[in-house]
Amino acid sequence: MKKLLILGAGIYQVPLIVTARKMGIYTIVASIPGKYPGFPLADKVYYENTTDFEKILEIAKSENIDGIVTAGTDVAVITIGRVCDTLGLTGLSYDAAQIATDKYRMKEQYEKFGVRTAKYRKIATEDADYAGKLTGLQLPLMFKSVDSSGSRGIVKVNSPDEFEAARANVLDNTRADHFIVEEYIDGEEFGAQAFVKDGKIQFILPHGDFVFKGDTGVPVGHFAPYDLPQKVLDDTDLQLTRAIEAMGLDNCAINADFILSNDEVYVLEIGGRSGATCLAELVSIYYDYDYYEKIIRTALGEDVTFESDKAVPNVSKLLMSDRDGVIVSQTDCNAPDPDIVDIQFDYQPGDEVHAFRIGPHRIGHVITKGKTLEEANALLDRALNHIEIVVE
Repeated sequence: MKKLLILGAGIYQVPLIVTARKMGIYTIVASIPGKYPGFPLADKVYYENTTDFEKILEIAKSENIDGIVTAGTDVAVITIGRVCDTLGLTGLSYDAAQIATDKYRMKEQYEKFGVRTAKYRKIATEDADYAGKLTGLQLPLMFKSVDSSGSRGIVKVNSPDEFEAARANVLDNTRADHFIVEEYIDGEEFGAQAFVKDGKIQFILPHGDFVFKGDTGVPVGHFAPYDLPQKVLDDTDLQLTRAIEAMGLDNCAINADFILSNDEVYVLEIGGRSGATCLAELVSIYYDYDYYEKIIRTALGEDVTFESDKAVPNVSKLLMSDRDGVIVSQTDCNAPDPDIVDIQFDYQPGDEVHAFRIGPHRIGHVITKGKTLEEANALLDRALNHIEIVVE
């Protein structure tokens, strides 16, 4: 029986655990202790921090694993690179993982390879005179932690009066000794899922984003297909291809974030793993295959094809609370419908939840499909209207 080490036990790793077990694979899960839904589903659990790559490497060696993988989070990516390089497993390299988890190094590489991206500055966290280094950048600006995920430590500022509050937010959400400040690009945010195997891009699937406007834009849902002019699609492919080459990504899923401004595609950032917020499910539904299974088989070094002649429209949205509090009740009154792919509640009555500001504040999701995107969207709206969650 093959052994797969899955880093993380949260909502976005659960499908990996479930799929691997269905495939007859022995699942080993590593995560910090907590009330995570993946723990009871795994064959074996190690309560370790997934960022401690030396400890995870020790576990990988002792268990003689055949593959290592995660989904929906950047936190464990650098550890995967370290383990893959040391044990000769299939996955992104340690060098590529370091770039994929440091927004500053990512931006450096984009400049070298001609990837279109926002102008920026690197700022040391201890630099009290940092404001002078922002001369030449046009307001509004984005203050960004280089090593966070889930939209943590990312703040839009409209005037110098807001600099210090933004800097404080970044410092609360970083372990690095630097952060970046970049120009805000006004435009339409969208994304793409992709996969690179043996140096070749297997697919690029652009998707539209539903964005929550808080301190910064936070994706709260996605849909495909995404109707873009052919010129923009070609530019998306070009910028993503250049970015993948710049970062040295290989044998991994790709989660890409873009801004479309004046018919030009700007790369915000790219992760070396599948996207969160139902994005792996979006790929599975659109191409009519199990994307998690293909991610797992690639990590195990198996021969995998990503070809498909299907294009099934689908759409998803997160369930969110508008207040901090405790879930009193949650009810799904939807009648069974094959096009309602999934309705998931992340918490139970009695659990504490947060007013939504960042991705991890989600409290569930809804996914629908249809013959057309319009049908899928209409069904999503109906499904959401038949869900009641009371938070007090």
